[in-house]
Amino acid sequence: KIGCMSPANVEYLLKHNPEIPRKQVEICPNAIIPHSVQDRNAKKRALREKYGIPDEAIVYLYGGNLGKPQGIPFLVDCLKANMNLTDRYFIICGEGSEYSLLESFINVHKPANVKLHRFLPKEEYDLLATGCDVGLVFLDYRFTIPNFPSRILSYMENEMPILVCTDAATDLGEIAEKNGFGVKCRSNDVGQFRTCMDKLDHSTVQSMGKKAREFLVQHYLAQDCYAVIAGGKD
Repeated sequence: KIGCMSPANVEYLLKHNPEIPRKQVEICPNAIIPHSVQDRNAKKRALREKYGIPDEAIVYLYGGNLGKPQGIPFLVDCLKANMNLTDRYFIICGEGSEYSLLESFINVHKPANVKLHRFLPKEEYDLLATGCDVGLVFLDYRFTIPNFPSRILSYMENEMPILVCTDAATDLGEIAEKNGFGVKCRSNDVGQFRTCMDKLDHSTVQSMGKKAREFLVQHYLAQDCYAVIAGGKD
């Protein structure tokens, strides 16, 4: 058997390898054993106090690699377009070859609504994630092979909807929108990014976050992927 992350991965594999029988390919995504979600409001208040985040702000979290595949110049453009707005706050946590682009942007422009962290230990990152509102995914718009980043699992685990900024081939955004736990835009259109953010008020974030957690429990549990590998679940 060949396990793929998503339906688009399956179709791409079969299209470019017609000798592989369809019955040999199955969906087997990344998965976790999620922790329980407790005291989210208290943790959000603590995060806001720690970083001086306005109470009305929605906190957007990006956690993961900061390299060429993530299209960091577009991320910088998005931060510039939302610079110093009090109703949104960005926490970027990660490391990679393009980290210096973000660091330079912050040093030059000194945005009041952006916080940049280098790599954090998992325990510290997990604590940070419990206090945020929306998870961010960035992939370079030039990709032609579908990707399915594993970072979405910690977002969904913590009841965060996902703002998905990717290429046209990746189907994560379509899955998120179809199932009500995210919004999507092409990762070369800052205007679309702003439009997506405008859809995410506090009420919407809360309801979509619940759906994100529900979808995680229904589709991305370690026990379910084990069952697929063992041949007990389609």
